[in-house]
Amino acid sequence: MTLSKTLSIAPLLLWTKAASEGLNRLARRNILADSVLFLKTWRQNPGKVGAILPSWPALSSAITREIGTEHAPILELGCGTGVFTRRIVKKGVATHDLVLVETDPRFASHLQAKFPSARILCSDACQLYLQESSLESTIGAAVCGLPLLNMSTRQQWRILHGVFCALRSTGALYLFSYGMRCPIPGRLLDRLGLRAQKMETVLLNAPPARVWKITRRHGKWLGNMK
Repeated sequence: MTLSKTLSIAPLLLWTKAASEGLNRLARRNILADSVLFLKTWRQNPGKVGAILPSWPALSSAITREIGTEHAPILELGCGTGVFTRRIVKKGVATHDLVLVETDPRFASHLQAKFPSARILCSDACQLYLQESSLESTIGAAVCGLPLLNMSTRQQWRILHGVFCALRSTGALYLFSYGMRCPIPGRLLDRLGLRAQKMETVLLNAPPARVWKITRRHGKWLGNMK
């Protein structure tokens, strides 16, 4: 390469490096702010938040791996600071195609500021099936970040009822657990005509997690069970 070409490229390389460092600093600042908000909320209500820190990027990638623009609109429950939401948006899903359900007002306000075009529902996910009939059979995929193991079977049923009433017949619910088993008991899945498939084990998370995919068995849905 000639000296003149080297000199002309040098400023571009310097600008690229500076821009990259600036973006990295901004990303670290956002992650730190999200972590502080998450920790504060967890300290006040650990049962509802279920984790001390937001999920790591590896878990975000794993739980959204099968989700794309063809699944829009997307439903997310227990969004927290929006770690999974950001990953879904990065995959090309428009923010106006997001329905975000978050019961904590601070998290909900945080989500509204970050995703102003999204539909934010500041309400209990257990009440979704009673409140949002407009979502019926419209959602292509759902993601759940709720601490399902901390919930009763009745609460889990209500959440599944709301999600699968909203999902299209081919739609799936993606969730994660920190234990070896699916957080939804097998007997409840059987009663509702659902099945759970372990998709991936994510070691690069604190703590390590497993991703699960919940779908209808042969298109059946027994959600009218009381």
